[in-house]
Amino acid sequence: MAITQAMCTSFKQALLDGEMDFSSDTTQTFKIALYTSSATLDASTTAYSVTNEVSGTGYTAGGNTLTISTNPTTSGTTAYLSFSNTTWTTATITARGALIYKSGGSNPAVAVLDFGGDKTSTAGDFTIQFPTADASTAIIRVA
Repeated sequence: MAITQAMCTSFKQALLDGEMDFSSDTTQTFKIALYTSSATLDASTTAYSVTNEVSGTGYTAGGNTLTISTNPTTSGTTAYLSFSNTTWTTATITARGALIYKSGGSNPAVAVLDFGGDKTSTAGDFTIQFPTADASTAIIRVA
């Protein structure tokens, strides 16, 4: 099993098909779910799944709802957006990676995050801190 950081290929197609809207359609909700090292997540991931999702105190299946902190914008030839950091409070969990996905319908995948190793919280905060929102480091970039 492996988690490989990637923008999901199905997400790229959904962008071209007009199925993802990060700015004008406020009915769309994006979430982030955490996964164990037993998960297989990569560019071919198409949707959220409970298979090998973490479980533990302070974590609910499906993960947290994300808030867009930087609406889609451009710099040079790159379009990007970002989310606010998200935290599971008083959580006792171990996660190896995460999946950002659009909540609803088939729960289509957006991006896979690889933490580079297991990350653990014991009765404490488990926080996903997103990188700076710019053309070279934002979590969602289209170049």
